[in-house]
Amino acid sequence: MAESFGGAGDSGLDFDHISELFAAFGRVDVRTMFGGAGIYAEGLMFGLVVDEFIYLKTDAHTAARFEREGCGPFTYDTKRGERVLKSYWRMPDRLYDEPEELADWAKAALDAARRAAARGRTKSELLR
Repeated sequence: MAESFGGAGDSGLDFDHISELFAAFGRVDVRTMFGGAGIYAEGLMFGLVVDEFIYLKTDAHTAARFEREGCGPFTYDTKRGERVLKSYWRMPDRLYDEPEELADWAKAALDAARRAAARGRTKSELLR
């Protein structure tokens, strides 16, 4: 079962609890954003906390792993209907109780964030 992150600050998110959850992975920074929070390592956002659920950064290399777990991408409602953000997928609930495996998934999410950042640099270099 997914854990609740309520309790701290104006956002209702317990940043210490989120950091403890990722302790086996290493140091993370949690920053508020748009009613939720971003989870960062090495200055890159690799996780998203919205409505008390954690979503991890994905790409073509990692999305199948989430699909096999029965997890879906982050969705949100707009005036024009539901939008799907396929670059962040909900973290499997079982990982809340498996810190070593969560660390492995977090590493893969950070690797996806690194690849995305590298693609972004390449595009900006081409535009110069």
